[in-house]
Amino acid sequence: MTVDLKTRPPGRAAAAPRATRRRATAPWWFALPAMLLFAFVVLIPSARGVYYAFTDWDGLDPDFALIGLRNFTAMIDDADALRAVWHTVLIAVAITVIQNGIGLLLALGVNSMIKTRDVLRVLLFAPAVVTPIVTAYLWRNLLGPDGAVNSLLGVLGLTSWQQDWLGDPDLALWMIVLVVVWQFAGYSMVIFLAGLQSIPKEIYEAAAIDGSGPVRRFWSIVRPLLAPAITINLMLSIIGGIKLFDQVYALTGGGPGHATDTISTLIYKDAFTLGEFGYSIALAVVLTVIVAVVSAGQYTVLNRNERAAS
Repeated sequence: MTVDLKTRPPGRAAAAPRATRRRATAPWWFALPAMLLFAFVVLIPSARGVYYAFTDWDGLDPDFALIGLRNFTAMIDDADALRAVWHTVLIAVAITVIQNGIGLLLALGVNSMIKTRDVLRVLLFAPAVVTPIVTAYLWRNLLGPDGAVNSLLGVLGLTSWQQDWLGDPDLALWMIVLVVVWQFAGYSMVIFLAGLQSIPKEIYEAAAIDGSGPVRRFWSIVRPLLAPAITINLMLSIIGGIKLFDQVYALTGGGPGHATDTISTLIYKDAFTLGEFGYSIALAVVLTVIVAVVSAGQYTVLNRNERAAS
Protein backbone atom coordinates (compact mmCIF):
# COMPACT_ATOMS: atom_id res chain seq x y z
CA MET A 1 0.00 0.00 0.00
CA THR A 2 1.41 3.35 -1.02
CA VAL A 3 0.64 6.76 0.38
CA ASP A 4 0.28 9.73 -1.87
CA LEU A 5 2.26 12.53 -0.27
CA LYS A 6 0.32 15.07 -2.26
CA THR A 7 -2.92 14.13 -0.47
CA ARG A 8 -1.39 14.50 3.05
CA PRO A 9 -3.00 17.30 5.05
CA PRO A 10 -0.77 20.39 5.11
CA GLY A 11 -0.86 20.68 8.90
CA ARG A 12 0.47 17.16 9.42
CA ALA A 13 3.19 17.61 6.80
CA ALA A 14 4.43 20.74 8.55
CA ALA A 15 4.36 19.10 11.97
CA ALA A 16 6.62 16.20 10.96
CA PRO A 17 9.85 18.26 10.56
CA ARG A 18 9.20 20.04 13.84
CA ALA A 19 8.78 16.72 15.65
CA THR A 20 11.98 15.45 14.05
CA ARG A 21 13.88 18.54 15.23
CA ARG A 22 12.52 18.10 18.75
CA ARG A 23 13.69 14.49 18.85
CA ALA A 24 17.14 15.40 17.45
CA THR A 25 17.76 18.23 19.95
CA ALA A 26 18.20 17.12 23.56
CA PRO A 27 16.18 19.26 26.00
CA TRP A 28 18.52 21.72 27.70
CA TRP A 29 16.80 21.23 31.04
CA PHE A 30 18.46 17.81 31.36
CA ALA A 31 21.63 19.73 32.20
CA LEU A 32 19.88 22.09 34.61
CA PRO A 33 20.56 20.08 37.83
CA ALA A 34 24.27 19.86 37.04
CA MET A 35 24.37 23.55 36.11
CA LEU A 36 22.69 24.53 39.37
CA LEU A 37 25.07 22.37 41.39
CA PHE A 38 28.08 23.82 39.58
CA ALA A 39 26.81 27.34 40.20
CA PHE A 40 26.21 26.62 43.90
CA VAL A 41 29.59 24.92 44.45
CA VAL A 42 31.86 26.90 42.12
CA LEU A 43 30.42 30.06 40.58
CA ILE A 44 28.77 31.64 43.63
CA PRO A 45 31.75 31.02 46.01
CA SER A 46 34.13 32.29 43.33
CA ALA A 47 32.13 35.47 42.84
CA ARG A 48 31.97 35.99 46.61
CA GLY A 49 35.71 35.42 46.82
CA VAL A 50 36.34 38.10 44.20
CA TYR A 51 34.26 40.46 46.32
CA TYR A 52 36.42 39.76 49.39
CA ALA A 53 39.52 40.64 47.34
CA PHE A 54 38.40 44.27 47.57
CA THR A 55 38.05 44.21 51.37
CA ASP A 56 40.29 44.12 54.44
CA TRP A 57 38.66 40.92 55.76
CA ASP A 58 40.82 38.91 58.14
CA GLY A 59 38.86 35.68 57.75
CA LEU A 60 37.17 35.82 61.16
CA ASP A 61 35.76 39.25 61.95
CA PRO A 62 32.28 39.69 60.43
CA ASP A 63 32.94 43.42 60.24
CA PHE A 64 35.13 44.44 57.34
CA ALA A 65 35.38 47.38 54.98
CA LEU A 66 35.67 47.81 51.26
CA ILE A 67 39.12 49.17 50.38
CA GLY A 68 38.92 49.20 46.60
CA LEU A 69 42.07 48.21 44.74
CA ARG A 70 44.36 48.61 47.74
CA ASN A 71 45.11 44.87 47.96
CA PHE A 72 46.09 44.78 44.31
CA THR A 73 48.24 47.90 44.41
CA ALA A 74 49.95 46.57 47.55
CA MET A 75 51.33 43.67 45.50
CA ILE A 76 53.47 46.05 43.48
CA ASP A 77 55.34 47.11 46.64
CA ASP A 78 55.37 43.59 48.14
CA ALA A 79 58.81 42.09 47.50
CA ASP A 80 57.61 38.66 48.60
CA ALA A 81 54.75 38.73 46.07
CA LEU A 82 57.01 39.81 43.22
CA ARG A 83 59.53 37.11 44.16
CA ALA A 84 56.74 34.52 44.27
CA VAL A 85 55.58 35.53 40.79
CA TRP A 86 59.12 35.13 39.47
CA HIS A 87 59.50 31.71 41.11
CA THR A 88 56.13 30.63 39.70
CA VAL A 89 57.12 31.62 36.16
CA LEU A 90 60.55 29.99 36.49
CA ILE A 91 59.15 26.72 37.82
CA ALA A 92 56.38 26.58 35.20
CA VAL A 93 58.75 27.19 32.28
CA ALA A 94 61.39 24.77 33.59
CA ILE A 95 58.85 22.01 34.21
CA THR A 96 57.25 22.50 30.80
CA VAL A 97 60.53 22.35 28.87
CA ILE A 98 62.27 19.58 30.81
CA GLN A 99 59.25 17.36 31.45
CA ASN A 100 58.08 17.40 27.84
CA GLY A 101 61.59 16.96 26.47
CA ILE A 102 62.18 13.89 28.63
CA GLY A 103 58.63 12.62 28.01
CA LEU A 104 59.14 12.82 24.24
CA LEU A 105 62.47 10.99 24.42
CA LEU A 106 60.92 8.27 26.60
CA ALA A 107 57.99 7.92 24.20
CA LEU A 108 60.32 7.55 21.23
CA GLY A 109 62.27 4.92 23.17
CA VAL A 110 59.36 2.74 24.30
CA ASN A 111 57.70 3.07 20.88
CA SER A 112 60.55 1.03 19.38
CA MET A 113 60.54 -2.75 19.03
CA ILE A 114 62.61 -3.51 22.15
CA LYS A 115 61.36 -6.58 23.99
CA THR A 116 60.92 -4.86 27.38
CA ARG A 117 58.90 -1.93 26.02
CA ASP A 118 55.68 -2.95 27.82
CA VAL A 119 57.43 -3.30 31.18
CA LEU A 120 59.23 0.00 30.67
CA ARG A 121 55.96 1.77 29.90
CA VAL A 122 54.46 0.59 33.17
CA LEU A 123 57.54 1.47 35.24
CA LEU A 124 57.93 4.93 33.68
CA PHE A 125 54.25 5.80 34.13
CA ALA A 126 53.99 4.40 37.69
CA PRO A 127 55.16 7.59 39.53
CA ALA A 128 52.32 9.58 37.94
CA VAL A 129 49.67 7.55 39.78
CA VAL A 130 51.19 8.27 43.21
CA THR A 131 49.67 11.16 45.14
CA PRO A 132 51.89 14.26 44.70
CA ILE A 133 52.06 14.91 48.46
CA VAL A 134 53.30 11.35 49.07
CA THR A 135 55.92 11.73 46.36
CA ALA A 136 57.04 15.04 47.83
CA TYR A 137 57.51 13.61 51.34
CA LEU A 138 59.39 10.65 49.89
CA TRP A 139 61.83 12.93 48.11
CA ARG A 140 62.07 15.16 51.17
CA ASN A 141 63.54 12.21 53.06
CA LEU A 142 65.80 11.27 50.15
CA LEU A 143 67.17 14.82 49.76
CA GLY A 144 67.56 15.60 53.47
CA PRO A 145 71.00 16.21 55.02
CA ASP A 146 71.07 12.60 56.25
CA GLY A 147 69.00 11.25 53.35
CA ALA A 148 69.74 8.48 50.91
CA VAL A 149 71.19 10.79 48.26
CA ASN A 150 73.94 12.14 50.51
CA SER A 151 74.54 8.66 51.94
CA LEU A 152 75.00 7.25 48.44
CA LEU A 153 77.40 10.05 47.53
CA GLY A 154 79.39 9.27 50.68
CA VAL A 155 79.59 5.57 49.79
CA LEU A 156 80.85 6.49 46.32
CA GLY A 157 83.51 8.75 47.82
CA LEU A 158 81.88 11.92 46.44
CA THR A 159 81.64 13.70 49.77
CA SER A 160 82.33 17.05 48.11
CA TRP A 161 79.04 16.66 46.26
CA GLN A 162 76.99 16.25 49.42
CA GLN A 163 74.60 19.15 49.85
CA ASP A 164 71.68 20.33 51.90
CA TRP A 165 69.61 19.97 48.76
CA LEU A 166 66.42 21.51 50.13
CA GLY A 167 68.09 23.95 52.51
CA ASP A 168 70.27 25.73 49.95
CA PRO A 169 68.44 28.72 48.41
CA ASP A 170 70.30 28.19 45.14
CA LEU A 171 69.34 24.52 44.86
CA ALA A 172 65.94 24.17 46.52
CA LEU A 173 63.94 25.58 43.60
CA TRP A 174 65.58 23.18 41.15
CA MET A 175 65.00 20.25 43.47
CA ILE A 176 61.28 21.02 43.28
CA VAL A 177 61.52 20.99 39.48
CA LEU A 178 63.40 17.68 39.67
CA VAL A 179 60.69 16.05 41.80
CA VAL A 180 57.83 17.25 39.58
CA VAL A 181 59.61 16.17 36.39
CA TRP A 182 60.46 12.77 37.91
CA GLN A 183 56.82 12.18 38.74
CA PHE A 184 55.10 13.46 35.61
CA ALA A 185 57.55 12.82 32.76
CA GLY A 186 55.91 9.41 32.39
CA TYR A 187 52.51 11.10 32.11
CA SER A 188 53.77 13.23 29.22
CA MET A 189 55.32 10.09 27.74
CA VAL A 190 51.93 8.33 27.58
CA ILE A 191 50.34 11.24 25.69
CA PHE A 192 53.24 11.40 23.23
CA LEU A 193 53.15 7.62 22.88
CA ALA A 194 49.45 7.71 21.96
CA GLY A 195 50.29 10.23 19.24
CA LEU A 196 53.21 8.16 17.94
CA GLN A 197 51.13 4.99 17.73
CA SER A 198 48.49 6.79 15.68
CA ILE A 199 51.04 7.46 12.89
CA PRO A 200 50.78 4.77 10.17
CA LYS A 201 53.92 2.66 9.78
CA GLU A 202 53.67 3.02 6.01
CA ILE A 203 54.71 6.67 6.35
CA TYR A 204 57.90 5.68 8.17
CA GLU A 205 58.65 3.01 5.58
CA ALA A 206 58.09 5.40 2.67
CA ALA A 207 60.36 8.00 4.24
CA ALA A 208 63.07 5.38 4.87
CA ILE A 209 62.87 4.24 1.24
CA ASP A 210 63.30 7.86 0.14
CA GLY A 211 66.53 7.96 2.15
CA SER A 212 65.38 10.15 5.06
CA GLY A 213 67.44 9.73 8.23
CA PRO A 214 66.02 9.49 11.78
CA VAL A 215 66.35 13.23 12.45
CA ARG A 216 64.77 14.15 9.12
CA ARG A 217 61.92 11.69 9.65
CA PHE A 218 61.24 13.08 13.11
CA TRP A 219 61.26 16.72 12.03
CA SER A 220 59.32 16.35 8.80
CA ILE A 221 56.93 13.51 9.67
CA VAL A 222 56.68 12.82 13.39
CA ARG A 223 56.68 16.40 14.66
CA PRO A 224 53.78 17.67 12.50
CA LEU A 225 51.67 14.57 13.22
CA LEU A 226 52.41 14.90 16.95
CA ALA A 227 51.09 18.48 17.03
CA PRO A 228 47.87 17.59 18.95
CA ALA A 229 49.84 15.65 21.59
CA ILE A 230 52.35 18.48 21.89
CA THR A 231 49.52 20.99 22.39
CA ILE A 232 47.92 18.91 25.14
CA ASN A 233 51.19 18.26 26.96
CA LEU A 234 52.37 21.86 26.86
CA MET A 235 49.06 23.18 28.16
CA LEU A 236 48.85 20.64 30.98
CA SER A 237 52.46 21.29 32.00
CA ILE A 238 52.33 25.08 32.02
CA ILE A 239 49.00 25.24 33.87
CA GLY A 240 50.14 22.64 36.41
CA GLY A 241 53.41 24.51 36.93
CA ILE A 242 51.67 27.84 37.53
CA LYS A 243 49.27 26.33 40.08
CA LEU A 244 51.91 24.15 41.78
CA PHE A 245 51.40 23.96 45.55
CA ASP A 246 51.54 20.44 47.06
CA GLN A 247 55.13 19.62 46.14
CA VAL A 248 56.46 23.05 47.08
CA TYR A 249 54.77 23.12 50.46
CA ALA A 250 55.71 19.53 51.35
CA LEU A 251 59.33 19.81 50.21
CA THR A 252 60.35 23.26 51.43
CA GLY A 253 57.29 25.10 52.75
CA GLY A 254 58.37 27.97 50.52
CA GLY A 255 61.75 28.19 52.23
CA PRO A 256 64.51 28.53 53.07
CA GLY A 257 63.32 32.03 53.76
CA HIS A 258 61.21 32.82 50.72
CA ALA A 259 63.57 31.17 48.24
CA THR A 260 60.92 28.79 46.85
CA ASP A 261 57.70 30.63 47.53
CA THR A 262 55.22 30.54 44.66
CA ILE A 263 51.96 32.42 44.31
CA SER A 264 50.07 29.39 45.65
CA THR A 265 52.20 29.02 48.78
CA LEU A 266 52.09 32.76 49.41
CA ILE A 267 48.28 32.67 49.20
CA TYR A 268 48.25 29.91 51.83
CA LYS A 269 50.64 31.74 54.17
CA ASP A 270 48.89 35.10 53.93
CA ALA A 271 45.51 33.52 54.57
CA PHE A 272 46.18 30.94 57.29
CA THR A 273 49.37 32.25 58.92
CA LEU A 274 49.04 36.04 58.74
CA GLY A 275 45.24 36.21 58.64
CA GLU A 276 45.22 38.52 55.63
CA PHE A 277 42.36 36.85 53.80
CA GLY A 278 41.47 39.85 51.67
CA TYR A 279 45.03 40.16 50.40
CA SER A 280 45.40 36.41 49.89
CA ILE A 281 42.19 36.30 47.85
CA ALA A 282 43.48 39.18 45.75
CA LEU A 283 46.58 37.07 45.07
CA ALA A 284 44.31 34.17 44.13
CA VAL A 285 42.45 36.40 41.69
CA VAL A 286 45.74 37.42 40.11
CA LEU A 287 46.76 33.77 39.86
CA THR A 288 43.44 32.93 38.18
CA VAL A 289 43.92 35.73 35.67
CA ILE A 290 47.47 34.58 34.92
CA VAL A 291 46.33 31.00 34.34
CA ALA A 292 43.46 32.15 32.10
CA VAL A 293 45.62 34.50 30.03
CA VAL A 294 48.49 32.04 29.65
CA SER A 295 46.12 29.19 28.79
CA ALA A 296 44.23 31.23 26.19
CA GLY A 297 47.41 32.60 24.63
CA GLN A 298 49.12 29.25 24.59
CA TYR A 299 46.09 27.52 23.10
CA THR A 300 45.80 30.16 20.37
CA VAL A 301 49.47 29.89 19.38
CA LEU A 302 49.63 26.09 19.56
CA ASN A 303 46.35 25.67 17.71
CA ARG A 304 47.60 27.95 14.94
CA ASN A 305 50.85 25.98 14.72
CA GLU A 306 48.91 22.71 14.77
CA ARG A 307 46.80 23.81 11.81
CA ALA A 308 49.88 25.01 9.94
CA ALA A 309 51.65 21.69 10.54
CA SER A 310 48.67 19.72 9.28
